[in-house]
Amino acid sequence: MQLEIAQSTPTASSIAALVQARYRLGEVVESEFLRRSFNQVYRLGFANGRRVVARISAERPRGGPNVSFEAAALEHWARVGCQVSRCVTTAAGEVAIQVPLPEGARTLMLFEYLDGEFTGESAADIQAFAHGLAALHQGGESYQGPASAYVLDLDYLLLRPLEGLLRAPSMTGELRPQFEKLGLRLHDEIRALGELSRVLCHGDAHGQNNFVMTNTEGQRQAVFFDFDEAGPGYLAYELAVYPWNLYPRVPDGKASDKVEMRWKHYISAYRDKRPVADADLAAIARFMAVRQFWLLGEYAGRVPVWGSQTIPTDQLRRQVALLHQWETLQLPT
Repeated sequence: MQLEIAQSTPTASSIAALVQARYRLGEVVESEFLRRSFNQVYRLGFANGRRVVARISAERPRGGPNVSFEAAALEHWARVGCQVSRCVTTAAGEVAIQVPLPEGARTLMLFEYLDGEFTGESAADIQAFAHGLAALHQGGESYQGPASAYVLDLDYLLLRPLEGLLRAPSMTGELRPQFEKLGLRLHDEIRALGELSRVLCHGDAHGQNNFVMTNTEGQRQAVFFDFDEAGPGYLAYELAVYPWNLYPRVPDGKASDKVEMRWKHYISAYRDKRPVADADLAAIARFMAVRQFWLLGEYAGRVPVWGSQTIPTDQLRRQVALLHQWETLQLPT
């Protein structure tokens, strides 16, 4: 009897051998497995001193990786002066290759390696992060490359993740209607806000998918990576991801003065570079709840790999309480 494999983990040395064979980058002299989350990420170093990051995409509830769009968008952003980690192509000029694994072929992409530190708590770091995000949105307005396979709309961010969450093995008959009512009510509240602005989103800009470093002019500057979630979508959602990461995601959690000050620095710095309409500002707090639904849907989709206790029932009860609390959340602006 042959067992089915949900997701295997290739070793760093095997990824190094594959990259050395398929990419014209020279001999790989060091390799390191960095992390295993939604994707598997590796660092490779070459004899000439160059380093890259290799990413093997995991199976996701949404479908396959958005490789053509992601690579083209990164090239566009770089051309218009945005600070991003671009895709590195194979010897044949391909933006991705397929890796044969026990569970089936999965997609591998290579990206430029970056050094730096995540967005810190200082006003200068937060300003650099917000200004860099505004530059991405400004630069994305002229993108004319391949269309994204995914649009970050309410169906993608809320309704489909909600469906996946409701099917989770740890979901109960008591909790299922509560999540469903919360999700649908949130959907209707956002729709009632009227037409909201759209941008080309990073999709996961929580302050740790970028580094902030000092440039040659002595100024703090953000450089962005990990565009796996990128696509056209709501500006309010994009701006909600950072406060979603800052605010306590537990029932009755109170944001500290430090957290609120970081949020104020962020939204003020962004608005220094790009205007944010009142309707978009009003929607940000609601999209923090949308982001939490999206995350729970992603966790539900990872149950075959991480197990049902990825989202145990007691955690789901706490999430219901949190989402009820966030229905009235107001962000200081």
